Amino acid sequence: MIRIYTQKEQAEEWLRQYRGCLPVFACVLGFTETGLIPGISAAGRTPEDRKYTACADAEFLYYGPEHKAQYPLPPLAAGASPVLISRAVFESLKIPVHLFNAGLPQPPAVPVIDLDGAPAKCLSGGAAMEITTVHHLLEQGLLWGERLATNIQQGYLIIGECVVGGTTTALAILTGLGIDAAGKVNSSHPVCNHAQKWSLVQTGLEKINFQSQIQNPKSQIQNSVDPLELVAAVGDPMQVVVAGMAIAASRSCGVMLAGGTQMLAVYALMSAIAQAYALSWQPEQIVVGTTRWVAEDPTGATVDLALNLGKTSLTESGRTPPLLATHLSFADSRYPQLRAYEQGFVKEGIGAGAACIAAHLSQDWQQHQLLAAIEAQFERLSTALN
Repeated sequence: MIRIYTQKEQAEEWLRQYRGCLPVFACVLGFTETGLIPGISAAGRTPEDRKYTACADAEFLYYGPEHKAQYPLPPLAAGASPVLISRAVFESLKIPVHLFNAGLPQPPAVPVIDLDGAPAKCLSGGAAMEITTVHHLLEQGLLWGERLATNIQQGYLIIGECVVGGTTTALAILTGLGIDAAGKVNSSHPVCNHAQKWSLVQTGLEKINFQSQIQNPKSQIQNSVDPLELVAAVGDPMQVVVAGMAIAASRSCGVMLAGGTQMLAVYALMSAIAQAYALSWQPEQIVVGTTRWVAEDPTGATVDLALNLGKTSLTESGRTPPLLATHLSFADSRYPQLRAYEQGFVKEGIGAGAACIAAHLSQDWQQHQLLAAIEAQFERLSTALN
């Protein structure tokens, strides 16, 4: 049920260490105006729908299908929100969920920890966020990572995200850090819109002065880009929060970064931040967990991308992260909206892949148990909507 794609020994050791343990789930919600560009994302049929995707997912994750939502799940071109997968597991296993607002255009209708961030502007402008906001969000991430880890005795922390357009900001961060990522990222489309993403990223990166010196005298790398300046230029608010959280939490417990491309970008960012700002962290405590649809996406190259992370001096403290995926399949699902995942729609989000990995690790759930729990959520949602 769990397949390892990179760093086999480190991944196996991590899985051994946390077998039988229940995780705590933290989900960081953010927003970038990049997600409003027509055609950039399939996480919401129209740009207007996509403004509310994170709020809708958070509400469903927290309250479940019967709750009358202030922000209902947006209609998708095809498929069903991955939050159905996460909710099915977290509800069944009673996994605690903490929601963080790193920067949304409107407050979600759920109990959420507000980090006083701000939504990012489109990355093509090269001025996505104020640098003061980025520094503040890093501090908040470090603080909450430590707080959450303090309460985890034996288990591990899963950190998920919801940012529409986030694979495009991920491409920008990876490229800015000198990682060969063009044509390798994923998307919620069945065939990744690489050309559209790459053209936006090039436009954004051309607008920033790439030689901005790292102001930190402790940095080992001369004349390299300051990773926080890079986030301010072309990133989104979730990235730096999750980086801070994972750096701090890794010092005392296991961490699973829940997602594909976006979490590989966060991992690269963590390595660069830890190096530039002399922060201690434990890379061997961190794995990236996703779905098979992301890891084996024929229109991306997730495994190549993970391997490329180890090839640049900016991230040498982190090496290549272990990449794991759940082997969940919807091929035999009764519902066409779930079977759409097998055609390449949606793929991942809100910690879906990591949730399935957690169900297998803690309760030894197999394919039929996962499918039954997810279909039950879908049924309850359909009933509630009718």
